[in-house]
Amino acid sequence: MSHRIIDADGHICETKALWEEYVPRAHRENTIRMDKDDNGRDRFWINGVPNEGVNTAKACVPWGMDDPANPPTWDDITPGSYDGAARLGVMEEEGIAHTLLFPSLYLRAGDFAEPDLAAAACYAYNEWIADMCKDGQGRLDAVGLVPLQSVDASIREVAHIAQLGLKGVAFRPERYNGLALYDEALTPFWNGIVEQGLFAGVHGSFGIKMPSFANSRYTNRFFTHMICHPFEQMAASLDIICGGVLERHPGLRVAFLESGLGWLEYWLGRMDEHFEVMGAEVPGLTRRPSEQFQESCFISIEADEAHRMPKIQAMGLEKCVFWGADYPHFDCTYPGAAAELEEHLAPLDPALSDLVRHENAARFIGLG
Repeated sequence: MSHRIIDADGHICETKALWEEYVPRAHRENTIRMDKDDNGRDRFWINGVPNEGVNTAKACVPWGMDDPANPPTWDDITPGSYDGAARLGVMEEEGIAHTLLFPSLYLRAGDFAEPDLAAAACYAYNEWIADMCKDGQGRLDAVGLVPLQSVDASIREVAHIAQLGLKGVAFRPERYNGLALYDEALTPFWNGIVEQGLFAGVHGSFGIKMPSFANSRYTNRFFTHMICHPFEQMAASLDIICGGVLERHPGLRVAFLESGLGWLEYWLGRMDEHFEVMGAEVPGLTRRPSEQFQESCFISIEADEAHRMPKIQAMGLEKCVFWGADYPHFDCTYPGAAAELEEHLAPLDPALSDLVRHENAARFIGLG
């Protein structure tokens, strides 16, 4: 691959070393972990309660690489999902220069019932992922998780994340214990992110127990997976932009991840329209939402959404879009993710393609 490509939304799959070596002993029984049941089958545990069973590992095996006759177990997940050196091998194979890593199982950290348990689990995850990145030869970066079940604990964890050298903080788009992202209680949290030179990555997933648009209506995974990413991100962007977070915290960088690009034009247009006709209802919002998104926000796309870029450019948002491979999740393209991206970028203006390939992601991550 001749182009420099950044994967700004890659994933890891957590291993037992995290919950057996990094999570404090007092919290290990109740943390997020994969374990076997009495019949030797995988079970996903959180808050001391078993949840999903034998199919959990399918989420961390790329599509087409699992054997339907012999469903994968957590013992079968690819080393590229938890070993830094092995991940570099995948990147070399694919033609990816740099990767930003997000969690998998621990995206469920919003389900923790106790703030102290959430804080301990996030602290441990952040230590574990920082150690994984040490084997990345400077080509792996990661986000750290924050336990928004407690604002004070999240403020402390922002400092810990910066100390570890992680690039940003990550949290779910759903509301933790009903806390809105524009709540004044979060002011020192947002201040800390900016002061530490970090970014905020809003990243959802399916299967959660915390209240959401998806699980308030559906139990079928087809339905919940359909709506959990875009609907929750639309709400989170509404909170952050129209709730005045960006105006109150200049310099804050926020990305809305793994929710596709299709909703953005409609949603920003609707925000702008409401600002024009109902702006008095949100006195903390003094500028058009689309302008604020242009200055401070980013969104990740899949390769086959590249055809939308000319329209995005016409909206003035071409510097807000980057690509994420989603490896090693079941719906990623592997092998051939970077080749697929190049295929879809080929019809575009080269300068526009370069923004998606690496320039926007480098600016977001802070690669210089």
